[in-house]
Amino acid sequence: MRLRRPCAALPFFPLLLVLTPSANGATTLDCATCHVQEGQALKTSAHAGMKCATCHVGITTFPHPSGVSLPKCSRCHQLEATEWVHSIHGVEFNAGNKAAPNCQVCHGDAHHLSVTKTWAFKKSIPQLCGACHVKPFTNYKASVHGQAVLRGVTQAPTCTSCHTAHLIQPPTVPTSTVYPTQIPNTCGKCHGDVMMEREFNIPRGRLTSYQASFHGLALREGNLTAANCASCHGIHLILAASNPHSTINPRNLPKTCGKCHSDAGIRFAITPVHVLPGMNEPLSVSWVRGFYLVIIPLVVGLMFAHNLGDWIRKLINLRMQEIRQASLPLIGRPLVRRREEAGATRMYRFERLQHHLLWVSFLILAWTGFCFHWPHALFAAPFNNAVWGWRVRGDIHRIFAMIFMATGAIHIISLIQSPKLRRHWKLLWPENHDVQEAISNLAYNLGLRRERPPRSIHSYVEKAEYWALVWGAVLMSLTGLMLWGRNWVLRLLPMLSLQLASSIHFFEAVLATLAILIWHFYSVIFDPEVYPMDPAWLTGRSVKPERSEPGEGQEEAGPAPPASPGAIAESGELQNQAPGVASPAETTRQEEEKEEAKERGADKAHHPAPGDGQGRKNG
Repeated sequence: MRLRRPCAALPFFPLLLVLTPSANGATTLDCATCHVQEGQALKTSAHAGMKCATCHVGITTFPHPSGVSLPKCSRCHQLEATEWVHSIHGVEFNAGNKAAPNCQVCHGDAHHLSVTKTWAFKKSIPQLCGACHVKPFTNYKASVHGQAVLRGVTQAPTCTSCHTAHLIQPPTVPTSTVYPTQIPNTCGKCHGDVMMEREFNIPRGRLTSYQASFHGLALREGNLTAANCASCHGIHLILAASNPHSTINPRNLPKTCGKCHSDAGIRFAITPVHVLPGMNEPLSVSWVRGFYLVIIPLVVGLMFAHNLGDWIRKLINLRMQEIRQASLPLIGRPLVRRREEAGATRMYRFERLQHHLLWVSFLILAWTGFCFHWPHALFAAPFNNAVWGWRVRGDIHRIFAMIFMATGAIHIISLIQSPKLRRHWKLLWPENHDVQEAISNLAYNLGLRRERPPRSIHSYVEKAEYWALVWGAVLMSLTGLMLWGRNWVLRLLPMLSLQLASSIHFFEAVLATLAILIWHFYSVIFDPEVYPMDPAWLTGRSVKPERSEPGEGQEEAGPAPPASPGAIAESGELQNQAPGVASPAETTRQEEEKEEAKERGADKAHHPAPGDGQGRKNG
C-alpha cells in the first residue's frame, strides 16, 4: 500500500533507528535518550563505561516488558554478596528486617555509585555507619582514630578497617574480626606493622609483647576471659595514655585492671604491661632472663659433653673387655659384681613410691605447662581439639602441681620420722671430694686423662641431680603459687613480682626438662652399663657394676696386687680410711644390708617356701 503523506513519518525516524534490532538480536537502544539523569550520573560513577544491559538484563525492547526483575549486584560482585549474606546485616535483612542495610543503603544508587578506593569515600564511612550506630560513632569521633581521620591521615582506621566492609559479624561469632581471639590480629594489622610504627611514631612491639604476655598466651590457647586489646584500651573510645579520660591513664589503671584483678594497683603502682626483652623490661627481669640464657646452655652443654664422653668410653671399654675375656681362662677374668646380684638396695620401697609420684607429676606438669606457652604445637593438639581444652589443661596442671608439692612434703616428713630413710638420705650430702671427682671424671670422659678416676657409689651424678631437684622444686612451687594466686599477689605486691615469677617459672621448667632428658635419662636408660634400663626405680636394686678390674691404660700382669687406697676410693670408700675402721658409706651400706636381711626374713616367715614345712616335718 502506498503512503499518501510520507513526510509525516520523518520526525519518528531517529527513534525508529535506535530501536532497530541488530543482527545479533540485541538492540542499539540508547537508554540515556529517556533516562537523562541516570545517564549523566553514570558517567562519573564507579560503573562508568559499563553498558546498561550489564545490570538490566532482559530489557531489549521498547516499551519495556513488565515483570522484569531488578538488577542484582551479585552477578558481578559474587564474593561481596556472599559475605553480606553471612553478615549480621544480611541475616537481619533476610529475616524480614528491612531496616537492615543492603547494597543500596551503604553504596547508594547504582547510577550514583562512588568509587570506594578513594579518600573521600573512606572518610565518609564513620558517618555512614553512624546513621544507625549513633553511640559508637560518637565515641569513635572522639578517639585517637577518629581524630586522625579528621586530620586527613589516610592510613587511620575506620569502621571497615576493624569490622570489614561486608562480612560484618557480631563479637560472639568465632570467625568475626572482633571475636576475642581475633582482636589481637585485627589490631595488629596496624600496631604490628613496622612501617606504620615508624611513620606515625606508634610505640613499637605492642602486638609481640602482648602475645608473649600471660594474657596473650591465655587468649591464644582459647581462654576467652583473658584480657585482649579492647579489654584495656576500650572498643571505640580509644584515647591516648596521656588523656585523663583514657582507660590506660596511670590514674585509671587500678580501675581498668581491677575489672579482672580486684584491688590491683591500690598498694603499688602498676608497671608497664607491654614489655619487650632488651627494650623496656624491668632491670630485675632482664637480669633473670640474662642469667638463664647463660646458665641453661652452659649447664646443658656440660651435661651433654660429660655423658657423650662417658658413653663413648664405656662402649669402647665394654667392647675391649669382651675381647679380653674371650682370650683369658675363666679363672683369670676380672670380677664384675652387680649390686643386683649382691643384694644391695639402691632405693627403698617408700623411696620408690615417692619417685613414682614425682616422675608422673613432673611429666604432666612439663607437658601441660609447655602447652600453655606453645598452644599450637603438635603436643598441644589434645587440648586444642577438646571442648574447653584450655580449662582442662589448666585444671590438670594445677592438680598435678599439688601432687608435686605434696610429694615434696611427704619426702621431708619421711626424713624426719624414719631413721632408716634419713641414713640413706645422708649419702646424698655433698662432700669435699665430690668436686674433684666430678672434674676428674669430666676430664676422663673428654679424653684429657688416660686413667679412669674413681667414682663413689652415690657420686656427684646422683648428688647434683638430687640437689638440683630440691632447688628447682622450691623455685617452681613458690613461683607457681604466685601465678596461681595472681589476684592476691597483685593486691599485696607490685606487678614486678608476677613478671619475675613468670620468667623464673618458665626458664626453670626449660632447664629442668633438659636436665631430665640429658642427665637423668642417660644415667638410668642410655648408660651402656644399665641399658635398656636400670630397674632400681622398680625393684630397688641397680644393675650398675662395681668393678675391681684394672683401669684403662693399665697392663694386667699376673695376680692383682693388694687393694690400694685408690682402689678403695674407686669402690666408693674414703682413701685415707684407717685400717680396720669402716667408712661412713660402708657403715651405712652394712646397715642397709642388715635391714634388707630382716625384710627378707620377715617375708619368708609370712610366705614360707613350699618345701620348708615338709623338711621340718621330716626332721
